[in-house]
Amino acid sequence: MLSLKLPQLLRVHQVPRVFWEDGIMSGYRRPTSSALDCVLSSFQMTNETVNIWTHFLPTWFPELENPGLSKVLRTAAFAYPFLFDNLPLFYRLGLCWGRGHDCGQEELSTSHGYHLFCALLTGFLFASHLPERLAPGRFDYIGHSHQLFHICAVLGTHFQLEAVLADMGSRRVWLATQEPALGLVGTVATLGLAVAGNLLIIAVFTAALLQAPSTCPLLQGGLPDGATQAKQQ
Repeated sequence: MLSLKLPQLLRVHQVPRVFWEDGIMSGYRRPTSSALDCVLSSFQMTNETVNIWTHFLPTWFPELENPGLSKVLRTAAFAYPFLFDNLPLFYRLGLCWGRGHDCGQEELSTSHGYHLFCALLTGFLFASHLPERLAPGRFDYIGHSHQLFHICAVLGTHFQLEAVLADMGSRRVWLATQEPALGLVGTVATLGLAVAGNLLIIAVFTAALLQAPSTCPLLQGGLPDGATQAKQQ
């Protein structure tokens, strides 16, 4: 493994414009990297290394086909869970507004507040591209918004789980009087459905990538006309 040569990294003008990130000037990987190059790049410092090790997202094919749609899908992938998770919290906030600490089981814990803060900060970092917009080139490898965005998302998930545990503790007696707890069979069935759904998503994107038209310059090792002109400049 140590005898293998690490992939060459590129500057922003050497990759197609579709892969450009605001304020990130270097540390780009080749869009046409082989599977081995992709694995090796996980162990070298690129502008995506921290992102790779904090979160894996299959966004390469959408970027090739429709960058605008890919941006919308990635935004929706975080906006939908945020709304799904937090609308009940906003409802509870509305119930407790003006009632002080007399909210009973609807009272929000500190973990709920931290979760909301991390979620809002995640969205801000995703949309603002700070701090690299203020100092292009200084945060190419460490400290750019995509990395901070991943870290905030992980912290938000941690505080969300802490909040769930707090809610379960405060409602344990009430929960015991409701429907019986999900048994082993139900748990395994739910897990199986989740795994099957994820495998289906992977299969669909893999099949689409394999069926991509052979005329796509990115898949044939070339660059689009716009990127070629930028490189010449």
